[in-house]
Amino acid sequence: MSDEHVVQLPVKVDPTISFRIWFKVGSQNDPKGKEGLAEITASMLTDAATKNNSYEQILDKLFPLAAGYSATTSTEMTVVTGRVHKDNVKEYYPLFIDAILHPAFEREDLDRIKSQAINYLENTLRYSNDEELGKAVLYAALFAGTPYSHITTGIVGSVKNITVKDVEGFYREFFTRENVVIGIGGGYEADLLRRIQEDLAALPPGNPVLVPAPVAKTLTGFHVAIVEKDSPATAISMGFPIDLLRGTKDWYALAIANSWLGEHRNSSSHLYQVIREERGLNYGDYSYIEHFPCGGMLSKPPQNVSRRQQIFEIWIRPVPNEARHFALRAALRELKRLVAEGMSESEFRQTRNFLKKYVLHYAPTTMERLGYALDDRFYGITGSHLEIFRATMDQLTLADVNAAIRKHMQYGKMQIAMITKDANSMKRALLSDGPSPMTYKTPRPSHILEEDKVISVFPVKVDPESVKVLEVKDLFER
Repeated sequence: MSDEHVVQLPVKVDPTISFRIWFKVGSQNDPKGKEGLAEITASMLTDAATKNNSYEQILDKLFPLAAGYSATTSTEMTVVTGRVHKDNVKEYYPLFIDAILHPAFEREDLDRIKSQAINYLENTLRYSNDEELGKAVLYAALFAGTPYSHITTGIVGSVKNITVKDVEGFYREFFTRENVVIGIGGGYEADLLRRIQEDLAALPPGNPVLVPAPVAKTLTGFHVAIVEKDSPATAISMGFPIDLLRGTKDWYALAIANSWLGEHRNSSSHLYQVIREERGLNYGDYSYIEHFPCGGMLSKPPQNVSRRQQIFEIWIRPVPNEARHFALRAALRELKRLVAEGMSESEFRQTRNFLKKYVLHYAPTTMERLGYALDDRFYGITGSHLEIFRATMDQLTLADVNAAIRKHMQYGKMQIAMITKDANSMKRALLSDGPSPMTYKTPRPSHILEEDKVISVFPVKVDPESVKVLEVKDLFER
């Protein structure tokens, strides 16, 4: 296997060895009626038996090594990851490579993995994670009719139909030696890399045809999907497609604007200050220019969720139902102001200086930096995105940032997803566009109360044909 299939990150002082074996396949490759197959196939490699060991034997052998391996599937990438202390690599590596090369594909394992997927779709996602639910509804609406429309776990009816034969066929088609990139980092020796290359050369041949990049929905005005759910709080996700990928000057410029507006888990960002800090409506309010799954569990951007079509999105963590219309207006008002006015010089300088340092925290470990290195390969970036990120902060000007905002941001053409109780009353409120005044249990400063009067009547005009009410029990069913 040639060096073009290898990404190396040697760190001799690191006593551990990190593996990221990237297969160029994801949920976009799921066949119609078999949505979820890519993720289930990946799980059948790392959470199931091999031809040489039962699943229980694998767990027993890994335990004393204080090591493990797993697989993550995103829209366009499947990555088998593992990490072990270099003193234990001799015992660990045969188990790791066996999972990739010799999966057993036993019916018992498939039934267990399918059951877990169905439970996630029917129970966890629908009833226990309104934030991820809102984002799933948002993406399904924006990418309807494209391979991006369903989440990686799939659709309930499709998952139920997946068979061992489906998994075996998917593995043969996509887990091939021409379709793999080896990522290795840490304190490894050259002999180990050569061994991986030789071993993975035993994968079946095949160079799968690349799925065309999706064409996202063309938006005119606001489109709203309101999911009826008996919940005391309302989760809001909204966004629109952007034709922008990392590695370009405009991406780094827009990253500054996005960081100012809603850097993930950052209390100094603008949306956080307006909605949470000044009004105490929720836990957090964030914005993104790249896909950011599992945001509730992460403090920094994830690796290996790269995709060729991104969206700009705003994520309003659940607010009390009585504040939902007001919170929506507050967020949209701040977005409109950014699009119309851009950033000020002081906002630009403060955010640029912050972001240049903050990026240092994106990948503190070898495993995370290796993940970014694979993403660099995905996006065709020469060098390191993280290093380019920091260096570009010194080169960008306020004019660059505001030009990127004008080019890539928009207001008034957006998909909105809301998870809430009494969805029809929210629909009526949106269509009437009447006032949505706020009341507080504790006193608020007079300037906040005066601003609330403006926010409560901020116009959000929605066409009746552009509002859909969905039942939570029907989501991800077929």
